[in-house]
Amino acid sequence: MVLSPRVEINLEKIRHNARTLRDLYGRKGIEITGVVKGVAADFKVANTLIESGIASLADSKITNIEKLKKANLKASLLLLRSPAMSEVEKVVTYADISVNTELDVIRALSEEAIRQKKKHKIIIMVEMGDLREGILLKDVPHLLREVLKYPGIEIAGIGTNFACFAGVMPTEQKMREFSHFVTNIQKTFSLDLSYISGGNSANHNWLINTKNVGAVNNIRLGESIFLGRETADNDIIPSLYQDAFYFIAEVIESKIKPSVPFGNVGRNAFGESVSFENRGNMRRAIVGAGRQDVLVSGLVPVQPFEIIGSSSDHIIIDTKNTALKPGDEVRFSLNYGAMLSSMTSPYVYKTYINSLSKIRQKEFHKKQFLFNKPVQKSSYLSS
Repeated sequence: MVLSPRVEINLEKIRHNARTLRDLYGRKGIEITGVVKGVAADFKVANTLIESGIASLADSKITNIEKLKKANLKASLLLLRSPAMSEVEKVVTYADISVNTELDVIRALSEEAIRQKKKHKIIIMVEMGDLREGILLKDVPHLLREVLKYPGIEIAGIGTNFACFAGVMPTEQKMREFSHFVTNIQKTFSLDLSYISGGNSANHNWLINTKNVGAVNNIRLGESIFLGRETADNDIIPSLYQDAFYFIAEVIESKIKPSVPFGNVGRNAFGESVSFENRGNMRRAIVGAGRQDVLVSGLVPVQPFEIIGSSSDHIIIDTKNTALKPGDEVRFSLNYGAMLSSMTSPYVYKTYINSLSKIRQKEFHKKQFLFNKPVQKSSYLSS
């Protein structure tokens, strides 16, 4: 019996997406760093990226970097968040490279690298407007003058970030400004940088449309590989699969109930005041998963059902005219937030498929609910 709730991961579709993007970006002279934080640095997914020709992996958790390093994967490992001071020893031990913005942290990394008799590579992140991590451009020369004095540090690159915090877009103008800045910095300080990391999955439309990538030679991709989308406008990327991941949960109750609660109504368990539309009696199913397991707002049922609401360990669904029974399964497509939360949750099982078939045949017959008319897929799925 296949356990649930679970995430079903199609490794062959991930492999296809990774190879397609590697070739597409490679034609413009840009290498991909595969960001595996959204899948909790899952070994099988990480190996699939490596087998697809991606030579560097990135994660924001040093515990995941340590896990990958100890697995002896054939890839360089990038810590994708400025190290905390408490993590410095582990960062030098396990991360091949880390992104940095704080002089005190870089100094501590240098001291630890000397203690470990090695050099630690860093990518200095600069601020291009999204206002997450990054040094203001005017402050970069001062920081570089100081960092170049640190014997335990090698400046391997300069990077920037877009559309993660404030949603600032990597426009053609922004990317030209970034390249111009990096070119001047390399010339001023006689630096030969290996990584000019110009952004993430939000950069996809820029990459497709630009005639000149400038100095950029690296982009960090997670969502576009795993979900086949660019992140700035949530557009589908042609020729990629959007359904490499599904969230699946088992029905634990199925009854006809009123659509509106009865009795005095206050706030729910999460402090929310919830209103309900009176639709009369409805077929309602509860599946055995909830907010503790997955970002419920990032789920869309594949069947023509509607999520009514959720608690910590229940998702309540209007199943329309479909009668489900305990033991049946409901399949959901998911966005990046739902993928990240479900892959991180210890309560969600992970299963793997090594086929381009969208649904395993035995599950289709035993668990999927067939309709006389074709199932309408959500906007998260490819055709």
